[in-house]
Amino acid sequence: MRQPKILTTMKTYSGRLFLADLQAGVTVAMVALPLSLAIAIASGASPAQGLVTAIIGGFFVSLLGGSRVQIGGPTGAFIVVVYSVIAQHGYDGLVMATFMAGLILLIAGYFRAGNLIAFVPEAVVNGFTIGIALIIATSQIADFIGLKLTEVPADFIEKLPVLWHARASASLSAVAIALITLVLIISFRKLAPRLPGLLVAVAVGSALVLLFDLPVDRIDTRFGALPNHLPWPSLPDFSPSRAIELFPSAMVIAFLAGVESLLSAMVADKMIAGQHRPNAEVSAQGFANIASSLFGGMPVTGAIARTATNINAGGKTPVAGIVHALTIMLAMTFAAGLVGYLAMPALAALLMVTAWNMSEVHKWRGYWQQPAANRALLLITLLLTVLVDLTVAIGVGVALGLALRLSARRRATTDWTPPER
Repeated sequence: MRQPKILTTMKTYSGRLFLADLQAGVTVAMVALPLSLAIAIASGASPAQGLVTAIIGGFFVSLLGGSRVQIGGPTGAFIVVVYSVIAQHGYDGLVMATFMAGLILLIAGYFRAGNLIAFVPEAVVNGFTIGIALIIATSQIADFIGLKLTEVPADFIEKLPVLWHARASASLSAVAIALITLVLIISFRKLAPRLPGLLVAVAVGSALVLLFDLPVDRIDTRFGALPNHLPWPSLPDFSPSRAIELFPSAMVIAFLAGVESLLSAMVADKMIAGQHRPNAEVSAQGFANIASSLFGGMPVTGAIARTATNINAGGKTPVAGIVHALTIMLAMTFAAGLVGYLAMPALAALLMVTAWNMSEVHKWRGYWQQPAANRALLLITLLLTVLVDLTVAIGVGVALGLALRLSARRRATTDWTPPER
């Protein structure tokens, strides 16, 4: 079934449900706001483009999706591929690749490809997730310790010596702000999980920069003033040769958007004892990515951490996700100046925590106890993700995984739980 879940929930909607969705939507927006900014910056895009993605993408994921509680937006899993596409093809290339990925997802949803997620090997997902986490953490070292760099290479191996040679430019002020933010994020998560601890922690770290006039980069000093309105939609520049050039990137974006959104919906089902509609979810990701690209945004998908926050805050229907998107739009309209004061080391600390959550270190011992074929598949995918390219890693990993499954002539079973992202 490809019918959006919102049509089902509206049949019995009430004022009580709206109040619950309103509270949850505002709460999850407070979590999504700093994450969207940080993910956009780490991806090589502007912070404004992260907000646009959260607003437009988040709106359509909830409006058309197959889950009652899914929250959409930019996620950490996309940082690597987005950074790579921007570095190779420019931001206009990313917009076109996102548009094409949306079309691919629409086709996949039409042909009911949402049911195929069971054929993606667990070891492949774990491998590229850990690889992405490692790349994200490495990409945040410069801002975390305040290194003065004019340009950082996209390639992991080339990046390490550049960071090492710039170590003398590290700033004690930046390190202090990053560590304070990091401690606050962890503390809020343990002591007050219902509060928007991410936003509070980043806000406190940034306030300290202003209060003590510390020599630390902020969003406004690095990127200029944020816009207070959405851009007008426009079609990306299209040419057949450009489409062929960007097709591999579009396929990777579509694959990640489809897999992560469906995994997130599966986790949500366990939390609410519900049942999502996988093909409706894939189709919604297609519409959301097309819409995001029309407004100049980045790729969008269902976000596991934000979806869990929505559930824990009492979200009951897709209206909560719509409220979340509208709340971020209001923040962009009326508080763009305040958002510009957020400190870069504080956002780097936020992404360090995101990378740690993605890597799921507590599960590594379990991975090592799996059969040798699964361990080898995980390591191959991880190494290809970090050292070569995510496109190659996914292609090789899925091909090897399917070959192993066919040779074993049995379906793999798993109790794997996706990480927070």
